[in-house]
Amino acid sequence: MKEEKSKKSSGLNASEVFKMQDLVTNSEGAVVSRTIVDKKAGTVTLFAFDAGEGLSEHSAPFDAMVTVLEGKVEIRIGGVPKSLQAGESIIMPANVPHGLNATTAFKMMLVMIKA
Repeated sequence: MKEEKSKKSSGLNASEVFKMQDLVTNSEGAVVSRTIVDKKAGTVTLFAFDAGEGLSEHSAPFDAMVTVLEGKVEIRIGGVPKSLQAGESIIMPANVPHGLNATTAFKMMLVMIKA
């Protein structure tokens, strides 16, 4: 991962209709993130990865669900690779190492529920 850009404030209005994939933009050689919901109970974060970018293996103390909005990605969970494309989702279990590599430029939504 070469660079990560974040936008803390969602900038969205309640009851506003939007398309998730339009809220984050791919950037050459980078991973871009935008937090949409940040509450004590959990977060919803959008990510846009350039092709070939990724996240190194790590674990989290909570289950997390990934939904691919555009493109293709390989996600490794507990060392097992899974290929996902737009419209597909996967749950990454708490405390199990996971990482990902962008097969193509892609966008995803990460939902983490803490309570």
